[in-house]
Amino acid sequence: MEVIYQYAWLIPVFPLFGAMLVGLGLISLNQVTNRLRQLNAVVIISMMAAAMVLSFALLWSQIQGHAPYIRTLEWAAAGNFHLSMGYTIDHLTALMLVIVTTVACLVMVYTDGYMAHDPGYVRFYAYLSLFGSSMLGLVVSPNLVQVYIFWELVGMCSYLLVGFWFDRKSAADAAQKAFVTNRVGDFGLLLGILGLFWATGSFDFNIMGDRLAQLVQSGSISNFLAVLLAILVFLGPVAKSAQFPLHVWLPDAMEGPTPISALIHAATMVAAGVFLIARMYPVFEHVPVAMNVIAFTGAFTAFLGATIAITQNDIKKGLAYSTISQLGYMVMAMGIGSYSAGLFHLMTHAYFKAMLFLGSGSVIHGMEGVVGHDPALAQDMRLMGGLRKYMPVTSITFLIGCLAISGIPPFAGFWSKDEILGKAFEANPFLWMIGWLTAGITAFYMFRMYFMTFEGKFRGTDEKIKQKLKSAAATIVLELESAEPAPNFGPGAMKKGELAATSEHHDSHDSHGHHSDSPHESPWTMTLPLALLAVPSILIGLVGTPYANYFEEFIFPPSETLSEVIEKAAEFNPTEFYIMAGASVGISLIAITLASLMYLRRKIDPSAIATQIKPLYELSLNKWYFDDIYHRVFVLGLRRLARQVMEVDFRVVDGAVNLTGFFTLVSGEGLKYLENGRAQFYALIVFGAVLGLVIVFGVT
Repeated sequence: MEVIYQYAWLIPVFPLFGAMLVGLGLISLNQVTNRLRQLNAVVIISMMAAAMVLSFALLWSQIQGHAPYIRTLEWAAAGNFHLSMGYTIDHLTALMLVIVTTVACLVMVYTDGYMAHDPGYVRFYAYLSLFGSSMLGLVVSPNLVQVYIFWELVGMCSYLLVGFWFDRKSAADAAQKAFVTNRVGDFGLLLGILGLFWATGSFDFNIMGDRLAQLVQSGSISNFLAVLLAILVFLGPVAKSAQFPLHVWLPDAMEGPTPISALIHAATMVAAGVFLIARMYPVFEHVPVAMNVIAFTGAFTAFLGATIAITQNDIKKGLAYSTISQLGYMVMAMGIGSYSAGLFHLMTHAYFKAMLFLGSGSVIHGMEGVVGHDPALAQDMRLMGGLRKYMPVTSITFLIGCLAISGIPPFAGFWSKDEILGKAFEANPFLWMIGWLTAGITAFYMFRMYFMTFEGKFRGTDEKIKQKLKSAAATIVLELESAEPAPNFGPGAMKKGELAATSEHHDSHDSHGHHSDSPHESPWTMTLPLALLAVPSILIGLVGTPYANYFEEFIFPPSETLSEVIEKAAEFNPTEFYIMAGASVGISLIAITLASLMYLRRKIDPSAIATQIKPLYELSLNKWYFDDIYHRVFVLGLRRLARQVMEVDFRVVDGAVNLTGFFTLVSGEGLKYLENGRAQFYALIVFGAVLGLVIVFGVT
């Protein structure tokens, strides 16, 4: 078994090799490589599959009790400074490797059907493979410097993938927004890394935590400085995992093709933030103030994302805000010290959210045959309905995802979310209340999404709705051009930026045309990954039930031992579990019932409710005005500042330089007449100067 660990470094190298092979083919033999589309896909998928097999072998070895393995080599040295690079395999690493490789592998299979008609098919596969390699490299990193290197590579790959259709302004803008927003968090992370190294003299996670605790206890550094360093490090996960206030980039990341939306939102980029919190847990747990900041940031983000998702009509945007909310749960769990619960929800969420995103892509794929590739129509749930009859596999798997994320037993999301809520109640009842309300809101918007998409009558051929949506889109175009407010219509009217959502495919059909009167089920390359993801979405939560919490016995905080974990598990109180579980399931069932009355049975009119609570409705519809505030404060504010700086540069700095040059020119032109080479003239000048001095000093 030791041999497996010696070759564990191949896990990130396999997909990297695939990306390099295909990338070199695109650079050197572009036309030939693009013609061999599916051969390239097979190479990329095979490389990720090899990494997945090796990851499962390592996970099985860790489950069997193999000791953590670390292998490093000295990368740089200067005096007493030594920096090592390498890889480490422990329980957390093994689990994350399996999550990333399984989801990435299924997404790559799905991509073959989804991107079949796209001219960038091969390039997309190369980007996907590089993205997966970067995330796997981050997971196996043994120290904070190596984490930061791969952290930036993940950000670079997300920029390439979100802006994959870079010829469209909306996609290019979304990629830039994601990149710039993440730079804010990454700058804080870099400052935190440097500060922790200055304080502790190490980049190793456990050593940093122990030394920081000793330094604070001995008074060598102040508690305030320790809190500051911890929060600076936390800024990295705030950006990567889309936590308030750096959450605004994630919904716009929907501009990329749906497979990358699934990969970003499920197992790679957003998971990197939660993973880093887990890795840095030895540092955070010794700084209670930082833990509180993490917990309340996560709780507020969970509530924020859920309340915005209620009014979204773009199916992918709704799932994006759902991801923000679920990431808030994970971060809150980490902040209250529930290390294993946060990672448990990370695992279950990766599978059911990947399935939901791929399901939304399947819906869009089927709808585009009816409504064409008009971005205002293809992803709008108001034009869907009744798709269960046309897309049975997609509808069943989407329903499973909705039940899982809503916390309905025995689906995976119930066990992980309920564990977080139980731990939150023990730590702080106020946090539990926020999480409990969010659970109800989550069930409501997810089943609103399901009923609007798959139940009722198909509305894709309703010309009245089409014209209404197109006129709203045209109004938004005028609003963007004239900067005048545009009117809304009905609940969930489109806001600024929704028009920027672009078509999901570039095929031979006209961009606004259609070629069918009814939607169709997706090909097997798209439905097979959905069916496979449905299995863990149903069953994987059973490894973490309170009756036999195998997950907690496998994943526990570095500060605890297995015996302590088992001792805590023995204190399980069934009555308390039933009360807490009953409360969370109860509010979810109430929310599902309300959603069915509003969007399935039509007993309650959503428009009437929106009118009665118009301020709250507008707050949700406008995404709590964060985009507008950031645009005014940062975008317009920085432009104003830049213009003022340019004015100062032009008038003061350039003016001083130009004045100096002008003075030099004038003085040089004047003095050249004094240089005539005649000694008598020079003597006359000297005599005049002396006479002048005599007169001046004589008078005084």
